[in-house]
Amino acid sequence: MGQMVERVAAARGHETVARLDIDNNVDGAGITPDQLNDAEVAIDFSMPDVVLTNIRRFADLRIPVVVGTTGWYDRLAEVKSCVLDNGSSLVYGANFSIGMNLFFRLVEEAGRLFAAYSEYDPYLIEHHHKFKMDAPSGTALRMQRLLQKAYELVPEALSVRAGYAPGTHELGFDSEADSIVLTHTARSREGFARGAVFAAERIVKRNGFFEFSELLFEGESEQ
Repeated sequence: MGQMVERVAAARGHETVARLDIDNNVDGAGITPDQLNDAEVAIDFSMPDVVLTNIRRFADLRIPVVVGTTGWYDRLAEVKSCVLDNGSSLVYGANFSIGMNLFFRLVEEAGRLFAAYSEYDPYLIEHHHKFKMDAPSGTALRMQRLLQKAYELVPEALSVRAGYAPGTHELGFDSEADSIVLTHTARSREGFARGAVFAAERIVKRNGFFEFSELLFEGESEQ
């Protein structure tokens, strides 16, 4: 993901001034004023067990950060306080694909429509590559939360971890008479990188704590 983000950023005219990974950022040791002196914004696609340390260090330096890592949302309130108390900013999201965020809107509307007809049972299936750590995915959990707006009982997502698939999410409504399926399939990780760079461009020189869709659809209500 880091290499993909760098390619997308370069194509949009941005310069990468630091690259941090498992070799040079153990316990957040690479997130220092000297290392990031020229950085205007950071993008983090790391791991759930290290992302909180990274976020705290970015907040201490008041460097805005876009966090594509999932699996830490049980600490969301704590992280929000840390970021805002330091006068910094952060964007998080279950999925930074612009297409997926449009898909989320379809999921919410589909739930609203089908909940009125008890003969249709909703279900969720998600498939990711075998290296993905969290299951169900943050994206599947977001889909569940959207469905909860219409359903009292939402089925758990069936998670598949196999092969090298970037990510497929399926929402189905099944009845005895027919079946309706909505599917989002990521062809590569480039969509996630494009969304992350999009978010980074909008959070530079800005304070606050944002979910990605807030920036993506910002100003829509004013149109």
